[in-house]
Amino acid sequence: MSSSGLLKKVVSNGGSSESGSSESASDERIGSTSNPTNGVFEYFGWVYHLGVNSIGHEYCHLRFLFIRGQYIKMFKRDPHENPGIKPIRRGVIGHTLMVEELGRRKVNQGDLYVLRFYNRLDETRKGEIACATAGEARKWMEAFDQAKQQAEYELSRGGSTRSKLNMENEINLGGHRPRVRKYANDLKKLIQIGQGPEKLLRQASSLDNTTTSDMYSEADGGDVIEPHEWKCVRTINGVRIFEDVASSERGKGILVKAVAVVNASADTVFDVILSLDRHQRYEWDSLTGDLELVDSVNGHYDVVYGMFDPRWQSKRDFVFSRQWYRGQDGTYTILQFPAVHKKCPPKSGYRRTKINPSTWEVKNLSTSSKPDGAKCLVTQMLEIHAKGWFKWKSDFSPKFEKTVPFALLSQVAGLKEYVWANPALKLESTTTVVQTKISDVSASGELEDAETRDEFYDALSGDSSSDDSDDDSETKNKSRKVKLKNVSWALASLALKRTSAADANKVLNSSVAPIDLDLSQFHGSMMRGKNEADSNCWTSPSGTGFMIRGKTYLKDSTKVKGGEPLLKLIAVDWFKVENSMDNVALHPKCLVQTEAGKKIPFILIINLQVPAKPNYSLILYYAAERPVNKDSLLGKFIDGTDMFRDSRFKLIPSIAEGYWMVKRAVGTKACLLGKAVTCKYLRQDNFLEIDVDIGSSSVARSVIGLVLGYVTSIVVDLAIVIEAKEEAELPEYILGTVRLNRVKPDAAVPLEDQE
Repeated sequence: MSSSGLLKKVVSNGGSSESGSSESASDERIGSTSNPTNGVFEYFGWVYHLGVNSIGHEYCHLRFLFIRGQYIKMFKRDPHENPGIKPIRRGVIGHTLMVEELGRRKVNQGDLYVLRFYNRLDETRKGEIACATAGEARKWMEAFDQAKQQAEYELSRGGSTRSKLNMENEINLGGHRPRVRKYANDLKKLIQIGQGPEKLLRQASSLDNTTTSDMYSEADGGDVIEPHEWKCVRTINGVRIFEDVASSERGKGILVKAVAVVNASADTVFDVILSLDRHQRYEWDSLTGDLELVDSVNGHYDVVYGMFDPRWQSKRDFVFSRQWYRGQDGTYTILQFPAVHKKCPPKSGYRRTKINPSTWEVKNLSTSSKPDGAKCLVTQMLEIHAKGWFKWKSDFSPKFEKTVPFALLSQVAGLKEYVWANPALKLESTTTVVQTKISDVSASGELEDAETRDEFYDALSGDSSSDDSDDDSETKNKSRKVKLKNVSWALASLALKRTSAADANKVLNSSVAPIDLDLSQFHGSMMRGKNEADSNCWTSPSGTGFMIRGKTYLKDSTKVKGGEPLLKLIAVDWFKVENSMDNVALHPKCLVQTEAGKKIPFILIINLQVPAKPNYSLILYYAAERPVNKDSLLGKFIDGTDMFRDSRFKLIPSIAEGYWMVKRAVGTKACLLGKAVTCKYLRQDNFLEIDVDIGSSSVARSVIGLVLGYVTSIVVDLAIVIEAKEEAELPEYILGTVRLNRVKPDAAVPLEDQE
């Protein structure tokens, strides 16, 4: 089998109820519904295992992963079709496991989407797997997140279960297994290249199309009130063309967008847009059909070169960069900038054209269980000059229809028709291998034996070809498939008491007299702004510009405007540091250590670690005028486990003023920071510090790099929310806000210079 053959994708029903070598195996995969609080989730399917073997050769092996609860096994064959087969790897998915999406990587002349695993307490313990599509990678990330929630639930049950899991975690953090220790030092670069077994063809790994990533659907739109006022000016071939009325009134650059509903999943459409396959692009893209990869900066950023030969003009060519990422709600965003690259000098016979800056946004609209029920909303936005646009809008000027901006806007229509004309794209979600279900287990649990104590990242970093003598002795239980929920259902049911809505809103202890928070007693290295005209400063706006979950959110997904922040922002520090700086609150010069700081009932410290040259730390200090009720959601967050905090710590970003491309890059959707980047927590005395390592995510590094390029001319609003997932916790409230007004990186000071 050739290298490219390894990447060949074939239709498989490996995860359907019809597959399997016996009736019992089939029954196990379908099963019957059980109570989530008494059950264990299962996920399984084909992935690529990337790494190096014992003699240092890089490999890419096709492997079957099976997740059950917080345990995982790796097989060379599908265990459903090969009863009695032994796993070659097995381990525990601990609560310190982090999963990072590294994006696309070239492997054997094909593109794979790579996931990196590491322990947030020890990043030397890591491994990589890869999937054929972005959608498969997304669904595996959801599966691992659910397994981590299962691990936290098991730990929360106490008794022998807690003791056994704690013992396993303690041993797991001790290092590699003896048989892989001999070449552990060669795993600094876990790579990409190799060949799979000849008898195994590539099979799709995607969750069943009846599953969704959230228990409760999100409301449409972002979590920030948008300043744009979009007006539909044309409808062409079922595609609506909009203009931003506010930008058109300014009369210079105008924001326009094309919007259409496409009958395919967001994962599928994203793959089509990003693909450089010339034959495919010729079928829908009249402008950028001839594209060549110039440079792959990382898994989320590349540079491409294209040629365009209009019959009515001279030949043209262009160079532009593409930067993409997927939000936690599953929406894909692609940013396209005109670029210059040393590998692409001006070409004889071609006129170098500057492609308009533009963005793609692809968002799922439905989760229908029907094979052809997937739909997504595709939006392409770009900035154009006003003159030609106004003339075309008023009288359909044919001159505008021969321009690059019009060709860009027409891509959405071409994409819509291309997908409609290719039923295979709409039916792609039916090639299912990964499954999810709940199996009934007793209170004592069917925990793995003591020989399964290897963490998952250790299992991945080992030699895939090595054998393992452990036997697969799991008891088969009747179960059925359920929706994959992006909620900590088990943890929430144990960690939070069901109280009335009135009690849930009593976050601060009203029986204690409030202290006087005199801001003149607290000083940070960044100045507090006096008005909107000030720059390089901070203010604390109200929460009315943010949308949060209302009282009936679990029933109708309704979000409401936020109110005044619960906590008061008392100071902001803007430091430049050589290396990432944790535990700022313990520094003797920190305001928490001052006499005034020690008198505050509670202080929340958010340390946003910004990767750059040099590195920066933006530190926000929020104070409560009264003690926090321990039974409130905030009280549970303050004294809860790191896993619970990771699942609830939510940040809503917004670029209030600034370049529109930066606004699209940052977005307006709330982000669970603990699931996107590494967060470390320090709970002592009267404070909780959260150290947010933005550099731990390649996507976050890329976005923050773009923001820093414009930071002196933009106004950034942030809101902090503790996510409510139970009815008793609703409605949500704004914990704190901050507005950063045209911050100057050069104004950052070393921590040692802070007075």
